[in-house]
Amino acid sequence: MSEHPIVLAITGASGVVYGQRLLEVLLTTDIDIHLTISDSARVVAKHELGLDLDLTVFRIEQLIPDYSGNRTLSYHHYKDFMTPIASGSFRTRGMVICPCSGGTMSGIATAASRNLIQRAADVHLKERRPLVLVPREAPLSLVQIDNMRTACAAGATILPASPGFYQQTNSVSDLVDFVVARILDHFEVEHDLVKRWGSE
Repeated sequence: MSEHPIVLAITGASGVVYGQRLLEVLLTTDIDIHLTISDSARVVAKHELGLDLDLTVFRIEQLIPDYSGNRTLSYHHYKDFMTPIASGSFRTRGMVICPCSGGTMSGIATAASRNLIQRAADVHLKERRPLVLVPREAPLSLVQIDNMRTACAAGATILPASPGFYQQTNSVSDLVDFVVARILDHFEVEHDLVKRWGSE
């Protein structure tokens, strides 16, 4: 495993497939993963992907049904504030919330720390570590824009789930990979998900 882990949180915005695919790719690396999933994300995962997530007894196969690897990850219940990722003394290479719901964005912007996800995000901001927030909402209200601006000013990277179409996209999975690739780039994780602009 690498020296410091990546924290991945999946919240209840539409687009759970982005978080699912990001986890799938991270599981192919030597990076340790700390995962937490909100209850709203559980509901959305059932609606969008037909997945039944048990947030009390979680297994990788619940989120990635065809997973055949032998990697393990550290899973934390979203209500458990006694986990390592709730503390700044636990070192990480960064955190990504993918997708990031409007409620989660609001909680981060106001340092509400209403659950482990918001608390872990607050920790990454105060420790000046990378925090990537992946909203998938349209249109945006001024309140939501202000929350994003506040989070950005505090040090977060706002990376909307807005896939590009300049790569001769052939499928929905290509669009998902485009966004996941941009997330991985921010953590300097090597990948071959997309063809880079200007490359042959």
